[in-house]
Amino acid sequence: MKAVRYHSYGDSDVLVHEEAERPEAAAGQVVIEVAASAFSPLDLAIRAGLMREVFPVAFPHIPNYDVSGVVVELGEGVSGWSLGDRVVAFLPATAPGGAAEYVAASAELLAAAPREVDLVDAAALPSVALTARESLFEHAELEAGQSILINGAGGAVGGYAVQLAARAGASVTATASERSAERLRSYGADEIVDHTATPVTEALAGRRFDAVLNLVRTDPEATARLADLVADGGAFVSTTGPGPEEPGRGVR
Repeated sequence: MKAVRYHSYGDSDVLVHEEAERPEAAAGQVVIEVAASAFSPLDLAIRAGLMREVFPVAFPHIPNYDVSGVVVELGEGVSGWSLGDRVVAFLPATAPGGAAEYVAASAELLAAAPREVDLVDAAALPSVALTARESLFEHAELEAGQSILINGAGGAVGGYAVQLAARAGASVTATASERSAERLRSYGADEIVDHTATPVTEALAGRRFDAVLNLVRTDPEATARLADLVADGGAFVSTTGPGPEEPGRGVR
């Protein structure tokens, strides 16, 4: 099969398009004929060698851990999936990835691809949508009727977070530049704060939200100011760094 691989850490010039051995399904695995794979900033960091202590890879390595495609082979013991199923998968970052014609994946990592989305586009779903979902409902424990501030809503995780929060019946305030405002309103955002015009914490001074989801890299001082926007007993969730050690007021 054809695959994009790299044989050493480095910049994009280490990527090569070459022949690679087609994977076979081990016990508990399936083989996916790849429709598309998505590139993530973490893929770049792994390739550059910046994450080698956390995500060591064996060379040559096939990147891209978000993938969509069709099941073409079932390993021993696999149940619940059939040949021809359209799937998406969030692969382990250190495993051979989806930048190839075929990839082997644990059947436990698969989800059915959305029926109303082109299979190629579905490759943009797994890790970012899962991050949004877990942030909102497992960590913030967001419920219908609550309010949430999504800081950095214009990005991939933020876009899914706006859609999921609105669908759950929450009141959504999103921070984004003007170029993303119309898209986020179409996703269900009730209010857009243009962070390029006024700092977010200044624009929202005096207001409180049941939950704040921070998707922007912030220093400790800015993080503390964002956490101060959380209502008493609410939740502050950040994908970019730790929150304040003792936010007080029952804030989680």
